[in-house]
Parts: sequence; C-alpha cells; structure tokens
Amino acid sequence: MDFDSRRNLEHYFSDKEDMVFGEDSLKFPMMNLQYVFSRGFIRGDLLIDLSYSSFIHHLYSASKVFKDIIVMKVTEKCAMEVRRWLGDRTGAFNWTHTTTAIEELEGKSDQIKDKEQNLKTSIRQIVMCSLEKENLTDPLVLPLADCIISAWLLEFISKDQDEYMRNLEKISNLLKIGGHLIIIGALNTTFVLVGAEQFHVFKYDESFVKSALQKSGFNIDYCAVQRRKNVSDLVDYTHFIFITAQKEK
Repeated sequence: MDFDSRRNLEHYFSDKEDMVFGEDSLKFPMMNLQYVFSRGFIRGDLLIDLSYSSFIHHLYSASKVFKDIIVMKVTEKCAMEVRRWLGDRTGAFNWTHTTTAIEELEGKSDQIKDKEQNLKTSIRQIVMCSLEKENLTDPLVLPLADCIISAWLLEFISKDQDEYMRNLEKISNLLKIGGHLIIIGALNTTFVLVGAEQFHVFKYDESFVKSALQKSGFNIDYCAVQRRKNVSDLVDYTHFIFITAQKEK
C-alpha cells in the first residue's frame, strides 16, 4: 500500500475537471456522515480515524461532535500529506472544494474558512500504525475511542475474508463497548490504479460486510448503499457502502 498519496488525492478526491468521482468519493461520505452525526446517537469525546490514503473531508462533521480526533495512518507518505495540510505548509493539498460542499449540506455558506480550521483544531495526533501487530500502535497505547471511522481501508489491507475479519477485530479493539464503528467502503472492487501502479483490492459485497460486523460483536444501526455514478478505468467498484454499527461486546 505504499502508493503515491498526492496522485491518489488528485485522481479520486480533487476538484480537477477530469476527476469523475465527486458524487461517490466526496459527496456520498460527507452526506451520510453529516446525517448520522446530526441524529445525535453517535457521540463522545474521542474519535479515531483509520482510513486509506490521506483525505480529510470525511472528518468535517465529526469535528462538530468530538473534541479530540486521532488520525492513524499505515504509511509515512499519507501521514506526511496530512501533516502538510494540518500545518498550512507550502504545497499542501487544497480542500476548499470540500469545505464548500459540506457547508451546502449543512445549509450554511458563510463559515467555509471556519470549517477547515475547526477540523484542524480537533486533530490532536497523527499516529503511525503497523498492520502486523495486534495492538496497531504498539508500543503506543491509545485510549479507547468512542467512535472509529474506517474509510476504504479494510478492502485494501485484506487479501481474503479471514484477513478482513482479523483486521476488523484489530480495529474493534481500539473501540469502547457501546462505541460506534463507521465503515465506508467500495463494493465488488478487485483493483485500483494510482498513477501507473495497480493495487489489488479484496472483493466483497454488502452481505459479507454486514455479516462480518455481526460476527465481530456489532449491531448495525444505519446502512446506505449508492450505485457507482461515474465511468472510469481507474477502479472497478460497483457501489459505495456506508455503515454505522455499535459495539456490543
């Protein structure tokens, strides 16, 4: 998974004219996150984000609910990209198009600059993690989270169903009993291109991820599925899925 993080952002999350994934990779997660957080059943002090790549737009709504956000990354390139944005450094990726989108979702148009700054204020740490360890952040021990968001990660780090279940358990171990796990994923995907590099993706469907969560001790309380809205040879998913599930054991 050691891909070009900047090229990944440009392909799948930018505002470039040839970026065709806006309805799926940008609007779909922001719309659903804004919805579930506005309902009030997901709350607490600490949210951990453990997601693929180095995007941040999925955390705007979370920063209104959680005072502390810890961002975990599995590659140093992705962590560096987030640090560059967080520190307003030269060459940081421009996320203005997503702050505009979230303000439109929330029915406001005069707080665009505040939206990004509020998120930056909420992010307390950027932590590296190792997928090979049972405690992903070993030797660092993090407090258990009230909520975890994992976007487009499990399918990229898992080779098969058994490995998906093991990785799901490791993520679950970072979450309090009663806390919520939010999974954003791409269904029926087998590959993704980043520049000239092609990466394998574990193919799964809606019934599998629901079953995996239930077997891992979660109760699903919200699910949305959106059919692919674009035409592109960069990736072959058919739908995007958004699930929130409460950890019961």
